Amino acid sequence: MKCNVCSNKSSLVFEGKILGKYNVKYYLCPVCNHMQTEKPYWLEEAYSTPIAAEDTGILKRNYDNRIIASAVIEGFFNAGAQFLDYGGGWGILTRLMRDDGYDFYLMDKYSENLFARGFDYLQGSETELITAFEVIEHLSDPIQTFDEMFKLSSNVLFSQPYIPDPVPQIGNWWYYAPETGQHISFYGRKTLEYIAQKFRKNYISFNDIHLMSDKTVAQEDFETVIKNSQYIYLTQTQKRRSKITDDMEYLKNC
Repeated sequence: MKCNVCSNKSSLVFEGKILGKYNVKYYLCPVCNHMQTEKPYWLEEAYSTPIAAEDTGILKRNYDNRIIASAVIEGFFNAGAQFLDYGGGWGILTRLMRDDGYDFYLMDKYSENLFARGFDYLQGSETELITAFEVIEHLSDPIQTFDEMFKLSSNVLFSQPYIPDPVPQIGNWWYYAPETGQHISFYGRKTLEYIAQKFRKNYISFNDIHLMSDKTVAQEDFETVIKNSQYIYLTQTQKRRSKITDDMEYLKNC
């Protein structure tokens, strides 16, 4: 099977059961260390509910991502600019970031915007940074999606655990999430380095948080910001004016 990142030949490494009934093959690329399932014919069923019932950590994860995003923005970007949460689902993170005073918008082709209504991304808007937390494991064509994101912004902040070494069988790594059928693409460090090089971006990573950017950010500085994100978030958001009231007035007049 052809690797959907670098187009080299991937090798079958194991089979596993998805959605409790489909025997699915998993392939690993020996060149870029990307793992993918066979062609995901089960996705319509997997996304019959965009947010899986088993995703009990959705609110805590968005709260944690709010802290990480705020710290990275304050550390390396123009905090007064416009931002985009790509694949933002119900709009939880977009609403949280706006609550904290950041000009965040949402884009998601597959999920209804419930919490950030009125703040969907407008095509052509200049975007300082894209956040894409819990997104790239869902991609059947990662290169196409990264290309789309980089056309919207020069900077993408995202989350993703590396594939363990040695590669575990299904059932021995929670991130496969076979019960939902939505995780179909998995990445090693070499995979993400390959993608960054393809798009001529600087790549930096710490604790499953990754940044591909035109900016040159020192590893030590990135680690410091991630390690101290709670402190940065608390000190900086206190200085920002929440958009809760302004957004309510805006929506009243729409």
